[in-house]
Amino acid sequence: MSLTVVCAGKLKEKAYRTLADEYLKRLNRYGKAEEAEVPDLPEPPGGATEAEEARLKAREGESLLKRIRPGDYVIALTVTGRETTSEGLAEKIRGLRVRGAGHIVFVIGGSLGLGPNVLSRADEELSMGPMTFPHQLARVMLLEQLYRAEKILAGERYHK
Repeated sequence: MSLTVVCAGKLKEKAYRTLADEYLKRLNRYGKAEEAEVPDLPEPPGGATEAEEARLKAREGESLLKRIRPGDYVIALTVTGRETTSEGLAEKIRGLRVRGAGHIVFVIGGSLGLGPNVLSRADEELSMGPMTFPHQLARVMLLEQLYRAEKILAGERYHK
């Protein structure tokens, strides 16, 4: 099984890029893991109206959806999604493998969040908790948790 983290926006800060690359390298010891980036569409200066936000999320969503294949199992990261533990994420991945999922895609939206077009394609929603994190940090945190899940599944030692 392979994993892809699809994100709106690029990792611009060197520290985030270094960490993401390190976790991707570690993840690839367990199977194919990659990330895909699409442009993060900026809000107009002074903010966007509700209608403008909806259009931006829809356009960004179209770019994200182009990175998802029909048979992929899609997990969207949202504030309102299901929270889980590291062990729970590992069990989710194990269960998907047992059911024959060949490719899991985790989707992180831009600063406005994910649009309905992406959410309707998602098989489930996952939350990293009620706090708000910068999207760049959320990506690194997700990659670390995926690595931790793989270590758990392999029966290897990990820090609790």
